Amino acid sequence: MKKLIVISLLSVTALVMSSQMVAAPKYGMAGCGLGSLVFQPKDNQVLAATTNGTGVQTSGITSGTSNCTADGVAQKEHAREIYVHMNFDSLEQEIAQGKGEKLSNLATLFECKSGTQFNKVLKDNYASIFTEESKQNPSLVLSNLHETLEKDATVKNYCKI
Repeated sequence: MKKLIVISLLSVTALVMSSQMVAAPKYGMAGCGLGSLVFQPKDNQVLAATTNGTGVQTSGITSGTSNCTADGVAQKEHAREIYVHMNFDSLEQEIAQGKGEKLSNLATLFECKSGTQFNKVLKDNYASIFTEESKQNPSLVLSNLHETLEKDATVKNYCKI
């Protein structure tokens, strides 16, 4: 009888604890990423954001790890925007060249089955993606990038735009 009571108490305790963990926020204002694992939401979010800024947040968003999940926490478009902001200079160079690791990762964020056409279209349209105005605004670059990709029927078949 004592075993049954102990098991029942442990079960109830586990249930209560798990429901509290589900209700608790997974991360603070700094967002998902390594910073959310190292610093709790009640901790200094500037430090969490700084930790996220090391580049590991992008890989967490891409892979769905480090508190970055596909359930609305870091949706595809938000992930793309973060990635473009964090890799802006490298992306500009790699899009001009039509190849590179950051560009390949961007194609992955667009869920492209093949990055070859994606890279070619972006390289061919570099001037319309990186205008004088957009060179100062990564969000505008992402918008221009979307417009460019929407116009290419082949890319639309291989990627999720």
